[in-house]
Amino acid sequence: MRIFIYSRKSVYTGKGESVENQVEMCKSYITDKLLKGSKAEINIYEDEGFSAKNTNRPQFQQMLRDIKLMKPQYIVCYRLDRISRNVSDFSSLIEELNHHNISFVCIREEFDTSKPMGKAMMYIASVFAQLERETIAERVRDNMLLLARTGRWLGGTTPMGYTSEKIQEVVIDGKLKIACKLKDNPGELKVVDCIHEKFLELRSVSGVSKYLIKQGMKTRNGNMFSLPGIKEILQNPVYCTADEDAWEYFKRHQSDVCFEKSDCSDKYALLAYNKRDYRKKSAPRQDMEKWIVAMGKHKGRISGKRWVEIQDILRDNIPTGKKPALMHNDYSMLSGMIYCDKCNSRMFAKQRGGKSGGQLYDYICNSKLRGGLELCNCQNINGQQADEMIYESLIQYMNENAGILSLLEKLKREFQRQVSKNPSAVLEDKIKKSTGEIDNLIHTLSHEELGAAFISRVNERIKELDVEITSLKEERDLIKDKKGDKKMRELKISKFSMELWNLKESSNILSMEDKRTLVKLMIKKIVWDGNKLHVYMDC
Repeated sequence: MRIFIYSRKSVYTGKGESVENQVEMCKSYITDKLLKGSKAEINIYEDEGFSAKNTNRPQFQQMLRDIKLMKPQYIVCYRLDRISRNVSDFSSLIEELNHHNISFVCIREEFDTSKPMGKAMMYIASVFAQLERETIAERVRDNMLLLARTGRWLGGTTPMGYTSEKIQEVVIDGKLKIACKLKDNPGELKVVDCIHEKFLELRSVSGVSKYLIKQGMKTRNGNMFSLPGIKEILQNPVYCTADEDAWEYFKRHQSDVCFEKSDCSDKYALLAYNKRDYRKKSAPRQDMEKWIVAMGKHKGRISGKRWVEIQDILRDNIPTGKKPALMHNDYSMLSGMIYCDKCNSRMFAKQRGGKSGGQLYDYICNSKLRGGLELCNCQNINGQQADEMIYESLIQYMNENAGILSLLEKLKREFQRQVSKNPSAVLEDKIKKSTGEIDNLIHTLSHEELGAAFISRVNERIKELDVEITSLKEERDLIKDKKGDKKMRELKISKFSMELWNLKESSNILSMEDKRTLVKLMIKKIVWDGNKLHVYMDC
């Protein structure tokens, strides 16, 4: 018999059951309840310092891999929440274990999935474990927002120009509480003031960027300011004084302003909370009506009137005319693939303006794009000429290279890998997973007399999953309509392979994406020294 033991603890502390104690209790349970005098080989997996919000834990993932190789009879853990507090993750694990005929045992709750009642109760417990985690997270968030109304600094990375300082203050019931406020960093604030002043003068974020580069002004980490970084400073209310102009601006945008107009003062600045939705990927900026704006305990750097003027300029400063330089576009073959020999930056395609515009473009060093000649004075490259020259060199290389067959096979495999990616299969897996979760919830409800609150919670979750499944199916059908079936993809692969036999004649047939694939597979690196392109082949 082979048995796995899994233990987990969120933080490295002396409180609670340590991973070692969890393992020892699991061993005792195995000896008394499972082995009954027989012997077993025991594998132990321990994750310390990892939460149960998801299953991205090194030892847990290793255990999942070992399940397929070693096929244990049991997986034993101390408590259910050691595995996961997410119902979906837990359901997927149980389905995987059932597929391999592996029983799951929690010794604290005394659940054993080898028995029907144990399996049903385990699903119920996992629902409550997730509910507890979500309730705790919501309570913490509510408490943080409540504290935000007092103008405290709630932690995290301090904005440019400030550091965090601990203060003491007496609050309700005479209890002494520790709070934080922002403290001036004079050196950084000089840069912040410069950014505001120059933007009002130049009315351009890129113009401010070039000025900072010329003056050698950098971030606290010693890097050049990025355009989004400069914009973030310009948009951050932390530098704006809490005066009447600022108060009226945020009231006009329906923000939750936590002080009255009569309390406005130019002695203090603002603190804005709930600006981003951290529950979503990349934490997108939220509408201003969801912001909480409070009066901080630090001094402002710019008046409300001037700060509002900056916001109006940013709002109206919609780029027109020339398109920005992009790594990928539909008109250039080598954008992002050429390296500048002087500063080792990539070179990007940028279309020309004026009468000579249209599809004419040049490859320009990224440092030069960012900071002008002060950062790099490398000569630009005529885009069309560079593309034609590289393509002609590939034709010559393939005509002279005896290993053309192996190269074609390599290209065919790479292209097949690209076109065989089937997004609808990914959506099918998600549909299957959500459907399985619904089945598990229904299965759970059928095993026990449950309270009305719990039944309502489960029904609500089933409705959410049903809506999600409908949306996934619509997206899957849309993809199928756009992409076509497997036969069409196979024909495209064969067509691509045949075209490569006579590359020169295929020039007008291959798409720009196909040509870029060809360059990436055949060429290791392209370097521009200001006069010549140096091509290093990869095959």
